[in-house]
Amino acid sequence: MKTSSAYLSLLALVPYVAGHGYLSQVAIDGQVYQGNVPNNYKAPSPIRLIDDVSPVKGATNVFMSCGQNAANAEVVAPANPGSSVAFSWASGDSTNWPHNTGPLMTYMAACTGTTCDQFNASQAQWFKIDEAGKESDGSTWVQANIQQGQSYTVTLPQNMMPGDYLIRHEIIALHVATTVGGAEFYPSCTQVRIGGNGTGTPDSTVSFPGAYSDTDPGIFDPTVFNPGSNYTFPGPPLSNLVSGDNSTAPASSQGPDSASSSPAASTAVPPPPATSSVAAPSSTGSCKSGSKKRMFKRHVMHASH
Repeated sequence: MKTSSAYLSLLALVPYVAGHGYLSQVAIDGQVYQGNVPNNYKAPSPIRLIDDVSPVKGATNVFMSCGQNAANAEVVAPANPGSSVAFSWASGDSTNWPHNTGPLMTYMAACTGTTCDQFNASQAQWFKIDEAGKESDGSTWVQANIQQGQSYTVTLPQNMMPGDYLIRHEIIALHVATTVGGAEFYPSCTQVRIGGNGTGTPDSTVSFPGAYSDTDPGIFDPTVFNPGSNYTFPGPPLSNLVSGDNSTAPASSQGPDSASSSPAASTAVPPPPATSSVAAPSSTGSCKSGSKKRMFKRHVMHASH
């Protein structure tokens, strides 16, 4: 009887785990880096490992920066100004991402004073480089493409100053956001080292937690299921590094321009094949609770310039 009860309890967890998810892979200029399943370290990665597929709940949650108990990653992946970064998401049972309602937003922060494998994300000063809401029909969300197994691609700012940065790519699931506190936050952090000789810096930055409130339009959204309703992105406007101005008005998502508010190319595409878990570029070419994370020797992957 005890075995049967335990089995039934495990079965009950399956839809709960499958109903949430995590960033499973990034591809930088075509070079694929696999992430680790939450609370299940297997290989070095530039994606900071979280210990639970559950969403972060509450805009003031201490895990709003990089996700549930996110641990510094061992790898700092090489990138450049203008690099293409494709993000792929999975559910807790490693099938497709489970949600289809809500925005995708991408931020960056310089790892000030140290390398990103040593940087404390609670000290990060973030600037927004991309946001994606609804498709041109005004009702379907770009997030629905992620649910179909596609990745989402962001182009890094063209004139970024070189150095180590965190990329905070976030999905906000709004399927229960018709009540205050219902929004589900899925932030992730990827460590990169930007090369080149750019000189651009952000005019303004925000902190997580701190950038959002649970009552912000776009986080508490009673009209989220109304066809054609306007959507207001939470958080700061796009950085001057991508927008070319210092506008502080909140952006809205509706109509042909709504899929992405960034002037850079941002698209949902089928994910690239998994060529490597964490190989360096060639010189020629909804949840179960987490347990305590293990610590591993860190190493940094250096870009060649």
